Amino acid sequence: MSLFSKLLALGGIGIFFSWILYVLFGQLTVRKLRKIPNMKGRLGVEFVSGYDILNVASALSAPKWFRERASRSTLSFLAADYQALYQNTTLFDRIFARVFWGSFLASNLYTLLLVILYKIGVFD
Repeated sequence: MSLFSKLLALGGIGIFFSWILYVLFGQLTVRKLRKIPNMKGRLGVEFVSGYDILNVASALSAPKWFRERASRSTLSFLAADYQALYQNTTLFDRIFARVFWGSFLASNLYTLLLVILYKIGVFD
């Protein structure tokens, strides 16, 4: 088994773990938010089914400076409304969103970087 295969397996384990968190976050937090009548349309644009889970997690995980800058953008209607989310979530929900979003981004970016390095020829 080559070094690339071992590193790719590590990335695969991370992706598997993050998708388990994706399902749990969707069931525990986003499902609760969907049932609130005034949250309709505030979870962000859903391009595909389940994309609002990623919208909510990214909105709850983004730093304040990024949220303020993104809210002034012309594309701000695509993202979830942080103020409405903050009012309707608990501290556990916000921490869980950060854990999920962090593991999701880290594992996917790690695997993407690994594949790019492989294609460049680093792992010969």
